[in-house]
Amino acid sequence: MKLVLFDCDGTLVDSADIIHGSMETTFREAGLPVPTPEATKGIIGLTLDIAIATLLERPLDDECRNLATRYKEHFLASRHRPDFQEPLFDGIAQLLGTLAARDDVLIGMVTGKSRRGVHRVLETHGFERHFLTIRTADDCPSKPHPAMVLECCAEMGVDPASTLVVGDAIYDMQMAKSAGARAIGVSWGYHHREGLLATGADAVIDTPGELLAFID
Repeated sequence: MKLVLFDCDGTLVDSADIIHGSMETTFREAGLPVPTPEATKGIIGLTLDIAIATLLERPLDDECRNLATRYKEHFLASRHRPDFQEPLFDGIAQLLGTLAARDDVLIGMVTGKSRRGVHRVLETHGFERHFLTIRTADDCPSKPHPAMVLECCAEMGVDPASTLVVGDAIYDMQMAKSAGARAIGVSWGYHHREGLLATGADAVIDTPGELLAFID
């Protein structure tokens, strides 16, 4: 039995625009310099308060935590706008359907999103039944700490050596390697191929369907 653990933002869904918009509103409201879209993409995957501290280039403190709270409020408000979108990347729906039909593969998610955010993504796209184990920012320390992967492995009864972590961020690669799992980077997300390989990716795939070869 193999366990495949997917990151969410930048791997399954393209949420960079909505994340940056909420970050931009939060920083502007606080009178802070607004991060560039590229800077925002660079922190997607981290737990929110740590992501904000990283953007501010300082240690985590109370202001970062307060900003994280305001970000969540802005992000939640954005969900009610008619133009809100967290679309799946091309080929993801087909990949998840293929994996879910297999008897030798279990599917899980390891993400810096909140539980509430994950629920909405899965509900929107009809994937609730596919994901048997999920760890979020509400459950574990931020990536690249290995806890998300190790807890999913323990819950599913699968050894980390039989687990693939699939993600677009360097934090996903670092987390996988720290947990003793294989790290598969995706090129369609928010971090560059070179960075993924430099931080431990066993491979970087260009289309979701390519993942099947690594599982087999």
